[in-house]
Amino acid sequence: MRGIVWYRRDFRIADHPALSAACEGCSEVIPLFVFDEPLLHSHVFGSACVNFMLGCLQDLASSLADRGLSLQWRRGEPVEEVVRAAREWKVDAVYWNRDYEPRAIERDRTVAQRLAQAGVVVRTFKDHVVFEPDEVRGATGEPLQRYSAYRARWWTRWHAATPAVYPIPTTLAKKKAASVPISPPLPTAGELGYDPVASWIEPGERNALKRLRWFVQGPMHSYATNRNLPANDGCSQLSPHFRFGTLSPRKAIHAALNALAKGGRVSRPDVLTWVDELIWREFFQQVLASFPHVAKGPFRKVVIPPSRESGPERDGLFQAWCNGQTGYPIVDAGIRQLNQTGWMHNRVRMVVASFLIKDLRIDWQSGERYFMQHLTDADVAANNGNWQWCASTGTDAMRGYRIFNPALQSKKFDPDGTYIRRYVPELAHVSAKRIHEPHLMTADEQERARCQIGNDYPSPVVDHQHARQEYLNLGKQEVMR
Repeated sequence: MRGIVWYRRDFRIADHPALSAACEGCSEVIPLFVFDEPLLHSHVFGSACVNFMLGCLQDLASSLADRGLSLQWRRGEPVEEVVRAAREWKVDAVYWNRDYEPRAIERDRTVAQRLAQAGVVVRTFKDHVVFEPDEVRGATGEPLQRYSAYRARWWTRWHAATPAVYPIPTTLAKKKAASVPISPPLPTAGELGYDPVASWIEPGERNALKRLRWFVQGPMHSYATNRNLPANDGCSQLSPHFRFGTLSPRKAIHAALNALAKGGRVSRPDVLTWVDELIWREFFQQVLASFPHVAKGPFRKVVIPPSRESGPERDGLFQAWCNGQTGYPIVDAGIRQLNQTGWMHNRVRMVVASFLIKDLRIDWQSGERYFMQHLTDADVAANNGNWQWCASTGTDAMRGYRIFNPALQSKKFDPDGTYIRRYVPELAHVSAKRIHEPHLMTADEQERARCQIGNDYPSPVVDHQHARQEYLNLGKQEVMR
């Protein structure tokens, strides 16, 4: 029996349900990846994301080659390419791990129908999440809309039937290499229509496992505190690996909880705080799958202040935000980190998003699109869920508006300005007293810091206190209508 394993966002060989099933049921296994030409042409994702994906594919191809298998790849419309490959290679079955984005659900439904019509067996598996959307539900089977309720039921499900981790299939290296033409080398980013950029986070399954071991053995045990300090390397930075499936959430959670079981220098609150972040990831996947309208608009209809009208003023403010030239150092550092590396610290993401929506009064969808085009870990569910959380249109039950004060956030989480200086070098010589609000420097202080406000570094594009009050007043006016 000959089978295709269709790789999509699961670039690994360990803990891979579709690959394990194919190795068990087939004598010949053909790994296949399809470059989604329409999606690439849309440029929903940016160069950082595409380059990281290519690095992960190179690592996957190497791991498969070490076991005698060749990763096949094609470019085109995925449904057509998978059906064509199944026909040309005369396969009996196609295996893949499920995806939960609306576009992916429709794609998979169509390809399954086409393959069935051709007499090809389709087998799909749970992989991208620990529990699929219909596995964690409310008492009457309804999708959950509050994270606290979802988290409680998620843990109940985990303790009731803890998911196992699949080992690398022992029969993988024994599989007969299928008699299909060997694919040429993977395309470059340039050949796909994207700029070549070096990945700041090392791609591939091997690097994902290496980073996981490092994190579990050290930083995880002070995570609850250090996750909020952008100057520290206190986060796992595994989100790009979860995005492309070089690491499974099952394996990551087992590794974290096993650290508790071993005893020694462990911190239960810190470990569980990190696991909570992975549950948040699954919660947003459930929201997207159960309420697909969130991909194009707000989760819930709420009265919020109107966004700034289009025009030169709005465009100028948005451009200042995109370039990291707002005059608010923590905001500018975050955007510049994103632009330079394809990643941004999570605490800073919230500050940056709040500033765009609440201070500049620019629609959250513009920020959502910008992040998708620049993040290495660009994930529709997580990105959308977090932007709607900041915009007060999502599942968050908080009454009123959450408005971050950028200067206070900066003083609290980057007190000496280490993170700011790393990404805003023009403020390198500004004192810790002024680093968070450099526009307050006197002329003498600016001279000593070698930073003239309005020349070397911009004055604030808006006054936070005034912008905050204006936002609140507009909200009240909307409620009164």
